[in-house]
Amino acid sequence: MHHALRSRTVFRPAEDAPAAPGHRPRPQPVRSLIDADALRVLHRAARVLLEDLASLTDRLVAVLQEQEPAYRAAVTCDPTATWQEVHRSLRHSVSSLLDPRGSRDAARRCSWRIGATSAEQGLPLDALLHAFRLGGSLVWQGLIDETARTAPEDVRLLVHVATDVWNFVDEHCTLVADAYRQVERQLAWRRENRLRVLAGALLDGASRIADLPETAQALDLPEDGRYAVVAVTAGCPADGAGARAALARGARVYWHTGVEVDYGIVLLGEDADAGAVGRSGHERPPDANAKPKPKPGTGSGSGSSGAAPVAGSARTGVSTAVTGLAAVGDARRLADVALGLCPRTGGAIRLTEHLPAALVVSAPDLGAALVERALGPLGNLEPADEAVLLDTLAAWLACDGSAQRAGERLYCHRNTVLNRLRRYEQLTGRSLARPADLMEVSLALTARGLYPR
Repeated sequence: MHHALRSRTVFRPAEDAPAAPGHRPRPQPVRSLIDADALRVLHRAARVLLEDLASLTDRLVAVLQEQEPAYRAAVTCDPTATWQEVHRSLRHSVSSLLDPRGSRDAARRCSWRIGATSAEQGLPLDALLHAFRLGGSLVWQGLIDETARTAPEDVRLLVHVATDVWNFVDEHCTLVADAYRQVERQLAWRRENRLRVLAGALLDGASRIADLPETAQALDLPEDGRYAVVAVTAGCPADGAGARAALARGARVYWHTGVEVDYGIVLLGEDADAGAVGRSGHERPPDANAKPKPKPGTGSGSGSSGAAPVAGSARTGVSTAVTGLAAVGDARRLADVALGLCPRTGGAIRLTEHLPAALVVSAPDLGAALVERALGPLGNLEPADEAVLLDTLAAWLACDGSAQRAGERLYCHRNTVLNRLRRYEQLTGRSLARPADLMEVSLALTARGLYPR
């Protein structure tokens, strides 16, 4: 809390200066003598306060302890440092009463340091500003009391400097607040940047074991919890924000924003499954073997992605569950795999529901070899014939091997379905009744959908 005085010198025009036509001279108040007397009274009282500054400091610390819980805690924690800071501020303040111009820079530096230090220590800004105003009140009351004790008739003269004193108190409150907010912004940026570094290392699988406790504390996540990672990418910020909000509903998530993909570290309950992430209570998981009802001759043969709808065109991949923050990097890689399975048009893929496809997409070379082994002979057919057989295989698998239901889906008789399946067996030399061949055909259809020719 500091004070400064501005000059009240009145500049009068020269007596022989001609007046403008029609101009009525404004009467000039004569205040120089009053100001001189007020400054004399102010300086006399300020010197006494400066001589007994330790007592003034004790009174202000006592008032702060009584009225400000934040300072009560500070005094309890480190009474010497708190007393010295208050004493230093009061010394600059009272010195500013005696020599405003010479003390101004030092007083401003002192206030700036107090504002910056208070922000670093976490002292509330409201408490700090209240302390400065309490200091101003105490100094002002000390000036009045001292003048009333030694020259009661001069107390009225202090009125002429009151405005300057309180304007300076306000100026330094503003200075303190500016310093506090600037340091607060810097600290927030450092904290956010530190969080990004810790979370990025966690998602990359590069966290050191020694850093995990700090990471857990910084992200407010248990070190030994169960986690899933969500990968979200979207064409526009609104779609991405909508997908993030839908996936985070009812869950505890830390979001790490990337250039192209945002990652969410989702804390799962003890019995929760990663497949439930972002799913509403009435939503049922899609059939992993479900295939869309194909139109004859399309030759998609890829089957449905089974992607649950999400906001806008956002694409989302959800990993399987892992245990412990140390395994979050593995979950992030699985979330990327799930994201790779997501259609370009948008949707959410939960890896627990697409494990066969995940196996294929994780090894594209092996997937291509599997397609050639199980479906390659069909490439010698006319494109339309090849498409019909692929669509029939996909529909039959989606219908759990029911020719009747596959025929209904394909708008043909069940015998037609059976004839097409037998033709596939004849062309490839494989048997759909043999489990090993059936598994290869199913994976080959999935791979063909992921890596179409």
